[in-house]
Amino acid sequence: MTVLYIAPESSPLVHAAAAAVLYLHIGAGSVGILSGAAAFVFRKGTPLHRLIGKIFVISMLIMSGIGAVVAPFLPTPERASVIAGILTFYLVLSSWMTVKHKPGQIGRFDHGLLTISLSVVAASAYLFWLAMQNPRGMLDGQPGAAFVMFIIIGSLAAVGDLRMILQRGVTGATRLARHLWRMTVALFIAANSLFLGQQQVFPKAVQKSGLLNVPALLILGLLLFWLGHVAWGAHKRKRVRRLQAA
Repeated sequence: MTVLYIAPESSPLVHAAAAAVLYLHIGAGSVGILSGAAAFVFRKGTPLHRLIGKIFVISMLIMSGIGAVVAPFLPTPERASVIAGILTFYLVLSSWMTVKHKPGQIGRFDHGLLTISLSVVAASAYLFWLAMQNPRGMLDGQPGAAFVMFIIIGSLAAVGDLRMILQRGVTGATRLARHLWRMTVALFIAANSLFLGQQQVFPKAVQKSGLLNVPALLILGLLLFWLGHVAWGAHKRKRVRRLQAA
């Protein structure tokens, strides 16, 4: 997030508030990335994993909420940051709600999730169209490809929301996969925002080395691994049940 511009004649209280918002955004994002990485290390379902998960959820909601609210009021509004903030907030919240509900259960709030995911897709498609009107394919300094990524993620999320509503909840491997991919993609967006969106804070040598691409690629690799692990586990359980029934 770009530093907020505050007029020099503004009161010290306003300057202090702007600084507090910026540091809270940075701090929450840092905690979110670290706790998200730790969640991959500790065994799933243990008390420590659940504690780290709660820290991840709180910090990511703070970080993405601030980003979405502040981005329109920067000296140069960053519409991509607004979408990224809303999408990240939605992914974390919907993932958390998935494990808070009992298997096969949904609440009224879950119907609103579909509205959010569809809104993200529609807004991203419109902003992508605006970017394509620019000869350079850019909007607010961001490439149109960024909005394509939001369209894809939002569409996958909307399909999952609709499926959950029609089936009156999710259970088993589907429930775990919904929780897993949403949390991990939210972490992916946060990591990209830091390592690729704020490259200027890193040494020149690091910027030119390509190392800033590693965190996002590692997160995607872990996502594919765990989704494959969940799918394989579900396949094994179904095979055991068939053998027992034979």
